[in-house]
Formats: sequence, C-alpha cells, structure tokens
Amino acid sequence: MDALSFAVIGLGVSTVDIVARVEHLPTPDDVQRALDMTTQGGGPVATAMVTLARLGARAAMIDALGDDWRGGQIREGFTREGVNVAHLKTRPGHTSAMSCILVEQASGARSIVYAPGTAPDITPAELPVDAIASARFLHLNGRHWEAGLEAIRIARSAGVQVSFDGGAGRYRPELDDLIPQTDICIVARDFAEQHTHETDIRAAAGALLRMGPRLVAITDGARGSWVLARDGRFFHQPAYLFPSAVDTTGCGDSYHGAFLFGLLRGLTLEKTAALASAVAALNSQAIGGRGGLPTYAQVVAFLDEQAESI
Repeated sequence: MDALSFAVIGLGVSTVDIVARVEHLPTPDDVQRALDMTTQGGGPVATAMVTLARLGARAAMIDALGDDWRGGQIREGFTREGVNVAHLKTRPGHTSAMSCILVEQASGARSIVYAPGTAPDITPAELPVDAIASARFLHLNGRHWEAGLEAIRIARSAGVQVSFDGGAGRYRPELDDLIPQTDICIVARDFAEQHTHETDIRAAAGALLRMGPRLVAITDGARGSWVLARDGRFFHQPAYLFPSAVDTTGCGDSYHGAFLFGLLRGLTLEKTAALASAVAALNSQAIGGRGGLPTYAQVVAFLDEQAESI
C-alpha cells in the first residue's frame, strides 16, 4: 500500500480487549465459567479503521504503542485486517492500552476495566504530514490532544475532511473546541446532550451543526440514529434489530467507520446511514468489538434481505 494512498487515516488509541460473555456480571468473590471469551484489538478510532478495511477502503492508523506483547498484538491485528501500520510509533520500555470487558448474556449489559498503558502520546512533530494531507478523511476522537489539533490544521489546510467521534460516556469540556473544526460530526446521544444542553434530538443536532460541521449524526443504540445535513435534510435511521445481541461492544465505532465508507463511495445520506446501521447490527452478533464486522458483500446482502422483508 502506497504511503500516500489512504482514503481515511485515523488518530486515536488502540487497545487489546479481552472480552468474555458471562451469565451474570460478577459480585464480590464471585467465580463463574465464561460462556465465551476472545482477545482482539479495540479502541474507537482503531475499530473504525478496521471496519473501513473490512469493507474494502484503504485505511491507516496513527498511534503510539509500547514495546510489550500487547503492542505486538495490536500491530499484528491491524496488519491482518489490512490497516496500514506505517505510522504506529513504538515506545521502548512502555506498555500499550488494554481492556477487560464482561458482557452479560441475557441483558447485554457490560462491565469494563481498562489500563491505559504508559506509552506517551503522539507529538505534533511525529505526525505524517503528507499522509494526512493526501487522505480523503482524517478521523479522530480527541485522543493525542496536541497532535490532534495539529492534524486537524494539516487536514483543513489540504482540503481533507475531518471526522469526529464523540462516543457514549466520553464527553469532556475540552472536546467542545474540536466541534467547530470538523466536517463530519457523529456523536452518541448523551454526548450531544452534554455538549449542547439540549435533550430534543432535532434541537441538539441543529446546535451541533451551527457550530461548524456540514453533517451531524446522533446515535442512540437500539433507537437508531438521526442525521442532519447543512442543506436542511433531517431524517431518522432505525436500528436493524436482531432478536438478541451477542455483544454491542464496538457497534458505535463500526457505525462511524461504515458511515465514512458510505461517503467515500458517494452513497446518498440515507443509504450511508442505512449501511452504517446495518454494519453495527451485524457486528452485534459476535463477541468482541470486531468479531462480527462484515465485508461489503455481506452487508449489501443483509440490506437486500431487509428490503425484501418490508
């Protein structure tokens, strides 16, 4: 893969996730046998890049890893999926991020414990300027803060669109500074409400749009997502619901990656949102944040089946 040929380049934190399905979330001194367990890569931006690669787009990841076994596993996972790793920095003597996620079988409720690792952030001087400037999209979520601000400056100077992921439970006031600098703003409902102080979806989306993005999407799990564009288009995309979800870890991250993929392919906003919702739904049918990610052919077949069932 040519170093300057990426459709999307991501800047964020990559993790190793140990994910286990259990009958119930643990109580003190509880011991139980897992129904299923897996180890795979994770992280919001990282999983979006893997989603893009699985669908067929050229993606790359910028991050700093430790030189531990976790860093090796993160790097190998990206390589296996076709995500370019040329811009992953290794910090000798440091550790990489890791999460332990327990998923309750009946309810899908999760309990997450994480260790952020000790690898220092990417610095602005370490950014691959040419790779960012030649991409179609820069995707980030506010991690590697100083480098992120510089990456946005590089992208906007080169006419590269900036995509922002405001994940559930991840709002913090300093992220307010990023919204006006983004083109594609996709946030979870609780993030939108905390940022805008609006509880009405349309009002929250409008408030976000007025801050600068040309396109806003607000996601709300099983209740679907809402999309508002600069030209005034506003619509609700229902979630595709299976009888049950195996694991919703990574569903929001895969929605982001698939949404960018739809934009890359020039799909209408309605088809883009449907594609993103379908990818998230399919991803919920396997354990782990990447376990159920579909190929483009698989998600098209799923959407065709949904159309026939209407």
